Amino acid sequence: MNATYGTVLVVDHESSIRRALCVTLSNLGFVTVEAGRSEEAMFLVRKTRFHAVLLNTQMPGMGGIETCRSIRRTCRRLPILMVSVRDSEDDKVEALDAGADDYITKPFRPRELTARLRAAIRRTQLRETEGDEPICVGDITLDPVRHLVEKCGQAIYLTPKEFEMLHFLMVHAGRPIPHARLLNSVWGPEYGSELVYLRTLVRKLRKKLEDDPAHPKYLLTDMNIGYRFHDQTYDP
Repeated sequence: MNATYGTVLVVDHESSIRRALCVTLSNLGFVTVEAGRSEEAMFLVRKTRFHAVLLNTQMPGMGGIETCRSIRRTCRRLPILMVSVRDSEDDKVEALDAGADDYITKPFRPRELTARLRAAIRRTQLRETEGDEPICVGDITLDPVRHLVEKCGQAIYLTPKEFEMLHFLMVHAGRPIPHARLLNSVWGPEYGSELVYLRTLVRKLRKKLEDDPAHPKYLLTDMNIGYRFHDQTYDP
């Protein structure tokens, strides 16, 4: 166990796919646990500490997307990577909206999968060891230690990726952050072209933070560059 990259819950209704994934991940340094049903996956995440979940979007019954939402409500910081044969932007947006950290399209190369798993686990572990002071910009306060965001003293629920992006933008308040830099910071260097990830998270953050999401006060778009968290202290 000490030499592994972490324990991964593999959720897929097809036993042959589960076995293949578990063998691959075990050979590459992970401990794996299998679940063939969404309900079984929900039971396991409540009883066992996992470092990540690999979840098929096309689960029967409860469905992969709803399972993702349920897991996210139970485990706010647990990395969830959705796996699917579908590759449309709408499918990716739906998964991200449900609280997924990443979306991997079949067929994929084993080393690509493991690289994404390791990156997701590593980012979670880094967040857990952060000792930064709270950041206050206008009415928004972000506390990295308690993993808490408040607006005018009222707590706002954020998914791990929403929190991570907001943290990065608030640390660099007043400065335009290019798309590629945001993607690299929040997801990793392999995600330089996944602009749908950014658009989805920005839209969700605006709904949660802004009084009028259509006319944002904090989370601004710098056309053809990226995004900026507005802070008049830093703005010219």
